[in-house]
Amino acid sequence: MLNTNDGAYTAFVSYPPSRQGPGILVLPEIYNSNEHIRNILDTLANKGFIALAPDVFWRIEPDQYLEYTNAGLTKARSLNQNLDVDLLLKDLRHAVDFLRANGSRSRLVGSLGFCLGGKLSYLCASRLGVNAAASYYGVKIESYLKEADNISCPMVLHFAGNDPRVPKTAREKISKKLSDKCNIKIHLYPKAQHGFNRVGYPPYDEKSATMAMRRTLALFRRYLSLEEQQKPYDEFESKHQTKMPDKSI
Repeated sequence: MLNTNDGAYTAFVSYPPSRQGPGILVLPEIYNSNEHIRNILDTLANKGFIALAPDVFWRIEPDQYLEYTNAGLTKARSLNQNLDVDLLLKDLRHAVDFLRANGSRSRLVGSLGFCLGGKLSYLCASRLGVNAAASYYGVKIESYLKEADNISCPMVLHFAGNDPRVPKTAREKISKKLSDKCNIKIHLYPKAQHGFNRVGYPPYDEKSATMAMRRTLALFRRYLSLEEQQKPYDEFESKHQTKMPDKSI
């Protein structure tokens, strides 16, 4: 449980075998921190990170971790409609503080989000001072583009080419605003759909998910690891095979 001024909320945490490492705040889709998100925590822990996923709807109806079903989607949309994003960001600061206090001596923390969480990860970069951020098919980021100038950390955004929730018009607005931000990279996966990272669930796209996760892990290894930070960027890219293309999408 993580304490706030208004009470405590549930957070799931996965630790690497060493019990130490940089922290990553994992922000879920509107289905909340369900089994898929918790599997991502374990994946990150196996890579040497301390990974934490919060209950993002705790103020509305706690402990609602939803399945990818019609009923789950209906419930998720209802919860999301009542979500106070600004208040949630204040709650997430407590999660970032926890990871800084309980991670490696570097106190470095990243954020990683999907769908709703993709937007939240973007806002963690603009408001909470995370050290690196990744966003997968973040919805409504275009509504927060005024905050882009507050983002100083390295960030990667992954978008699906076949995604009515983040349509081409939205992607173009985002790309235009971020075009002069050398610390932000945008990647498009032309044949993928919204939710392409859901391993074991439709519309999982193995090729796109593998490439996106490779790029995401490369970002976190580069900017959340003191050892990697001592290496030239070209050497890092060669080692991890993650050449970043231009922002054009």
